[in-house]
Amino acid sequence: REYLIPKGKHITVAEGDFIQKGEYVLDGNPAPHDILAILGIEALADYLVNEVQDVYRLQGVKISDKHIEVIVRQMLQKVEVTDGGETTLLAGEQLDRVEFDEVNTKAEADGRAPAKGDPVLLGITKASLQTRSFISAASFQETTRVLTEASTQGKRDKLVGLKENVIVGRLIPAGTGSAAARLKQVAADRDRRVIAERQAEAAAAAAASSDAMAVIGAPEDEDLIVD
Repeated sequence: REYLIPKGKHITVAEGDFIQKGEYVLDGNPAPHDILAILGIEALADYLVNEVQDVYRLQGVKISDKHIEVIVRQMLQKVEVTDGGETTLLAGEQLDRVEFDEVNTKAEADGRAPAKGDPVLLGITKASLQTRSFISAASFQETTRVLTEASTQGKRDKLVGLKENVIVGRLIPAGTGSAAARLKQVAADRDRRVIAERQAEAAAAAAASSDAMAVIGAPEDEDLIVD
């Protein structure tokens, strides 16, 4: 196959060389979107973390990778739908990976074809504005637009992240006790579902029993006697 290269770029390989998939064969830096499309999310995350770390290492600053990885994860939180399958999603629509997985899980449970999508790389500003929490997005930029959109669409903020909990004055879901609190919340939700299911079953059984008693207690038609 033949590929076109930009004018003025120099090729770093020669004829007969073996190269790996995604290896950059020109001088300069590769485009992050190309890394994402060819090598995937993990390769792009490693590239971004290493590039940022190189800047700080030149100044003698040591930073743990996890701090940069948190930012990169937010930049890669969106998925663009390529095929809606048998779901309500439309091709070209962008949504959080968590929501995308929830829709597909529900579709597969119902026996429907799941949607297909590709990861999207967003800039820091755009990623902050497109977060699931409208409270967090409104505190960053374009407050009027974010709140207007949230109100017209009837959005609900579940206060999952740190920023929105700080804004409303709640304890952040982090720290040594966060795991235990999360497990308690999961257990409480499961208990509520079980109680609701048992109440529904009891109500259905009571309704069936009352219907059976009504049938048993109904008077039979008397025979007509003709003189």
